[in-house]
Amino acid sequence: MMGSLENPKALAGGQSLVPMMNFRYVMPDNVIDLNTVAAMRGIDENTDVIRLGATTRQRDVEFSGLIERRVPLLQAALLHVGHRQTRNRGTVGGSVAHADPSAEIPTVLSAHDARLRIAGPRGTRILPMANLNLGFMTTAIEPDELLVNIEIDAWPAGHGYSFQEFARRHGDFAVVGVACLIALDPNRRVARAAVSLCGVGIGPVRIGEAERQLVGCGDDRDAFLRAAEACGTIDAVDDFHASAGYRRHLARVLSARAMREAFRRAVRTSGV
Repeated sequence: MMGSLENPKALAGGQSLVPMMNFRYVMPDNVIDLNTVAAMRGIDENTDVIRLGATTRQRDVEFSGLIERRVPLLQAALLHVGHRQTRNRGTVGGSVAHADPSAEIPTVLSAHDARLRIAGPRGTRILPMANLNLGFMTTAIEPDELLVNIEIDAWPAGHGYSFQEFARRHGDFAVVGVACLIALDPNRRVARAAVSLCGVGIGPVRIGEAERQLVGCGDDRDAFLRAAEACGTIDAVDDFHASAGYRRHLARVLSARAMREAFRRAVRTSGV
């Protein structure tokens, strides 16, 4: 249907599509309801790979015991996504495919190096999360394709995580958000780190320099501040919500907070 109908749009939760239709920002000729496609829903685990069906409700992920144990950063970020009413209907895959540059869920998937399973008339393919965004709200998913599920590699037990965000009101899209993951070595030093920002570009932005600076750090506030400086050198967008300079300032402040919280959480839970 996506390949044969004229100007189609897929409807999952509708929490982004319907408002955009109301404002005539999107004007599809055909809307295809995915809610009866059971194979696109659900949360399951295969060893260390967590698979989320694209039409899985955000609220189901928020209260999933499996996600709480294996991908806790996603649950932390979901508390910033809209409100309970929108999370009851909104889907994980809908947020990814919608590709709002300030969305929290894609930022977490970016930090986890998630993989997107895309299906269409030419078959199924795997798209790395890093290759999703091509431009503002424009993705590498072709018009006749659908996001089917999301694969996330779980970090080892005892890792630390944090999601920090500044928004004008709770539930609004982030002006800037930061997702951070930290794993420690036996000497309580950072063995591995991931830092991803939202609200600053066309999509989630991984800050590789900050990650490299974190590796080897102990509980050192100055070290976290130095790593956070790398987040403040980004080429941020400048719009009516905030200037590029203010976004860079927020990126530095929020990333430092996220790094400290993730490190302390790792110390508490890792047992090292």
